[in-house]
Amino acid sequence: MRLPVRNDIQHAGVQYILDSVIPQLLADPSKRFIYVEVAFFARWWGLQTEDMRQAVQQLVAAGRLEFVNGGWCMNDEAAVHYSAVIDQMSLGLHFLRETFGDCGRPRVAWHIDPFGHSREQASLFAQMGYDGFFVGRIDYQDKAQREALREMEQLWRASGSLDPPVADLFTGVLPNGYNPPVSLCWDQICSDNPIVDDDSDENNVESLVAYFLGTAAAQAKHYRTNHIVMTMGSDFQYENALLWYKNMDKLIKHVNAQQLSGSRINVLYSTPSCYLWELNKANISWSVKYDDFFPYADGPHQFWTGYFTSRPALKRYERLSNNFLQVCNQLEVLAGTQANTGPYGDANSSVLRQAMGVAQHHDAVSGTAKQHVTNDYAKQLSIGWDACQIVVSNALASIVGSKENFIYCTYLNISVCPLTEIAQTFMVIVYNPLARPVDWNIRLPVNGSHYSVSAPGGQAVMNEVIPVSSFTRAVRRDRGDAVNELVFQASAPPLGYITYSISRLPGRDPAHSKLLQRLQHQPGTEHLSWAIQNEHLRVLFDSRTGLLKEIQSLDKNISLPVSQNFFWYNASIGNLDSSQASGAYIFRPNNFEPFPIAQGAKLYHVKTQVVEELYQNFSDWCSQVVRLYAGQPYVELEWTVGPIPIRDGLGKEVISRFETNLQTAGRFYTDSNGREILERRRNYRATWNLSQTEPVAGNYYPVNSRVYIKDQKVQLTVLTDRSQGGSSVFDGSLELMVHRRLLRDDSRGVGEPLLEPGDYHDGLVVRGRHLILLDTAESSAEQHRLWAQQEFMAPQLVLAPGGGPPYQPGQDNLKEFSALHHALPSNIHLLTLAQWEPDSILIRLEHQFERGESVNGSMPAVVNLLNLFSSFNIIAVQEMNLAANQKREDMSRLVWQPAEGAARQRSGSSLDPAHITLQPMEIRTFLAHIQHKRPRREG
Repeated sequence: MRLPVRNDIQHAGVQYILDSVIPQLLADPSKRFIYVEVAFFARWWGLQTEDMRQAVQQLVAAGRLEFVNGGWCMNDEAAVHYSAVIDQMSLGLHFLRETFGDCGRPRVAWHIDPFGHSREQASLFAQMGYDGFFVGRIDYQDKAQREALREMEQLWRASGSLDPPVADLFTGVLPNGYNPPVSLCWDQICSDNPIVDDDSDENNVESLVAYFLGTAAAQAKHYRTNHIVMTMGSDFQYENALLWYKNMDKLIKHVNAQQLSGSRINVLYSTPSCYLWELNKANISWSVKYDDFFPYADGPHQFWTGYFTSRPALKRYERLSNNFLQVCNQLEVLAGTQANTGPYGDANSSVLRQAMGVAQHHDAVSGTAKQHVTNDYAKQLSIGWDACQIVVSNALASIVGSKENFIYCTYLNISVCPLTEIAQTFMVIVYNPLARPVDWNIRLPVNGSHYSVSAPGGQAVMNEVIPVSSFTRAVRRDRGDAVNELVFQASAPPLGYITYSISRLPGRDPAHSKLLQRLQHQPGTEHLSWAIQNEHLRVLFDSRTGLLKEIQSLDKNISLPVSQNFFWYNASIGNLDSSQASGAYIFRPNNFEPFPIAQGAKLYHVKTQVVEELYQNFSDWCSQVVRLYAGQPYVELEWTVGPIPIRDGLGKEVISRFETNLQTAGRFYTDSNGREILERRRNYRATWNLSQTEPVAGNYYPVNSRVYIKDQKVQLTVLTDRSQGGSSVFDGSLELMVHRRLLRDDSRGVGEPLLEPGDYHDGLVVRGRHLILLDTAESSAEQHRLWAQQEFMAPQLVLAPGGGPPYQPGQDNLKEFSALHHALPSNIHLLTLAQWEPDSILIRLEHQFERGESVNGSMPAVVNLLNLFSSFNIIAVQEMNLAANQKREDMSRLVWQPAEGAARQRSGSSLDPAHITLQPMEIRTFLAHIQHKRPRREG
């Protein structure tokens, strides 16, 4: 997070808050303060004197300055992937442990500003050892019912696979979001009256005390114990902490004085952990919640479901950055210190790690920051990429055995890469961060029409050269001039790389004229269809409209009528019956029926032995390529949308919609932050009787990696390459919002419309992929689990001209490498391999299937950690909690009594690193001391 320097846009200064609060705490032992986001605190800490640091350490040890949550930021919960959440939480908690020891370990999770709350987030918090969780925003209807039933606090059972209480988390809803009671804000930016208790005509003690007692009594009616919490502060407050503390001192004094007159209210400075401890001591049973808190609405026409898609380019960049960070982390471990200091410079992964931590913020990846702040998020990620490219280059050189001129082509999605466009020969290193072998389709921009591709053993690899589409040429504009793409399939080993040698061959016949065919409807052929096909799938298109018509699974003998088209909702700009407009947060269409961008599409066809493609041109701002790669069991839809036109004065929210004949009974399914799947029901909430006022926006949910519909036999799954909003607004349908361009602000804090300018200041163009899987309902998990994992941990391409000098004299040149003795079982994922301390590394193993969703995938799996890695030996290993800030054997969470489904307390067992068992959805975390093996040398 950057220190704010643009007071003309937003005045905010965390450094001033800490500078102001610390002296107040030091002056009075009764005072308390809580702090949440470590990214800001770490920057402030780095500027302090040793005397100030010692004073703060004493405050933390005494519990007077309490860290809650403790992640690098307070992350969003709708648009984040669980991998990045774990990383950013671990980053912040690691800093606190290193700085304050166990006294700095937060016991309470605190998400008082995110706009809805995911079940997976609660599960992760529980596995990190938190005793409880407090939230600020829940749906207004949900909150009203909870207040009436006194269920503002309950036990959240956040996993259907992990045995209780592993993912159980006590969860409380705060009474006023994160604000103080009305009329009791005494910050310098507030306008409420201060407490005047001197002998003057302005003395207002009696009225304010009476008001406070009434407010406390009213709040107490909604909670079950004789303890209640009031949050005294809000955004950007406490830069002058004296104002707050002086008035709160007076409030405490005068309210507590009423006890002499029979009042039973006692006010004191406290913290969330103290409050939680008192609730636990009440020894009562609590109701149990099984679903999540999405979608969130703060009024009948104010559903905060637009931000599930807002700023789609940033959302994709964040997902790609997480992918590259995992590659960087892994190679930093595999190469050891040679990754940090080498021929390409000195660097480490921490720059990207911190930038990714900030990017998880609930106003970052959510897409709800101002444009200039969003630009800075992207800039910080780019700086992190630069640092990690140095790390990856150093690491690869040391492992490969040669110092190549490594090149990272980051514009491959628009067919731009200067090296491949001009070089006669070059090499492609395909690094696979997954712990299982992966086949990956490579597309490289070139200007030749014939190429040879050779595997490490000299075997020829089948490849094809196809023309760059007109869609791509229009998007890239003046960047790159490649006319063709070289396409081939790479086969990368687990946790390792493979090197392909590529040479341009003589030949002049252009790929374009040979392969590209315009498909046009002929009168009298309405009953005919066009089709593309591979070994697993056949995809049919309507010859009249050019739209997708049917998908056939040749493996399972399934034929499913599926139509797909692009539509746009007309975004509300506010009107007479309601002033609410669509904005960065809120999705509010003017009409419940969207408009088709076009009734049909112009078609072009490319067929080769490697890939068959059908190009759909819907308009000058919307196009799509439908692909079937040889040997792959999915249909790839590569869509390009933008710049969205607004000259008609209409904001637009663009969706890709699929319509089938599946009988879905109002149900569809979305992932929770990329892990467990939740059933969604149209116009329904599990915890209250919903009064649906927005039949489209009120049925949108976050889709982090997949969404699907099914009947008793067939399942249609769509995998996404970033977080998007999605729904099934009528039976048999699925829709995903891919882009938004809006003309009004929604008055929720951004202060500007969602009008992204793009590189050329005429509107943002976004390109992305949806992967379509068609399978039986009982077998689909075995497909979508593995392919979704491969999407977020995709292979990384590193290119080079070749011919570099040896890294060290006599060192082997390794064209293929795996850091594993053997691949992990397909249901086990190497979630983390990262340097933790100079002398230790962090390893996380994850079972990626849910209980009962797959006959084979849902079985427990056993891993021998000591015999897993070939690049190093594990000398010692310690199992930790999920955040790696506490030994697993030392975890001791508060025990809560559920009103139903009693939990079974687990007994500890000794760790056998040669026999690690993982149950469905279980993540196990280890700190290991290792010794690297020496690289092989010639002779």
